[in-house]
Amino acid sequence: MLLAIDIGNTNITLGVFEDESILESFRLASDRELPQEEYEILLHSLLKKYNISACIIASVVDELSTLIKHACDNVFHLNSLLLGHKMNLGIKINLKNPKEAGADRIANACGAYILYSKPTIIVDLGTATTFDILNKSGEFIGGVIMPGLNLQFRALNKSTSKLPRIEADTVNTAIGNNTVDAMLSGVIRGSACAIEGLIKQCEQELGEKAVIVATGGYSNLISKYMSRQFDFINPYLTLEGLRFLYELNK
Repeated sequence: MLLAIDIGNTNITLGVFEDESILESFRLASDRELPQEEYEILLHSLLKKYNISACIIASVVDELSTLIKHACDNVFHLNSLLLGHKMNLGIKINLKNPKEAGADRIANACGAYILYSKPTIIVDLGTATTFDILNKSGEFIGGVIMPGLNLQFRALNKSTSKLPRIEADTVNTAIGNNTVDAMLSGVIRGSACAIEGLIKQCEQELGEKAVIVATGGYSNLISKYMSRQFDFINPYLTLEGLRFLYELNK
């Protein structure tokens, strides 16, 4: 069985695959202070019922990349693959500097390449909201990076004296008649409008309509406030991309 791990700034997502099927997924906090031994205990506890024979890791947190790799190698007695731009990616990274492409964005692009028609716009609603874009030839040509929902909420709280710290939630009206609803409208509805507007501009530059794929924890929430719905919401897109990359590089 293959263990695919996506190490993000906020969460670590783990997926267990048997052949092409994902059996189960788990989520841990991206705790930079937790020692390797504690991660080994967590991995053993979560995955003890699975016979893990291989592992591939994508990470955007340098402090955790080698630590998690060593923890997996020790627990499952293997040599995990750590995703980098020099691996066989199966797609062309058509960027001015391919080294700038984050591992999660490469995995998203690879997942979309094998699962959906092109051109494709992948909207990943995580710590940052990112667009990863494949042109009609299936080349990863770049994208968009903007603050994610929780980053916006934290910025409003930390940079002002009176705005509270709140979490993402539904908001019934665009006009908030109290502080919390006004903040929710600005961040949630504002992000939905920004995403829709950027999709339109990206499609204009691509010269045709694209398949819009959303992933990340807030996909369903944001879609409530969009006139044009996502064509697909795939919570496992990054993990699917990692599975594809493992098959290319095992």
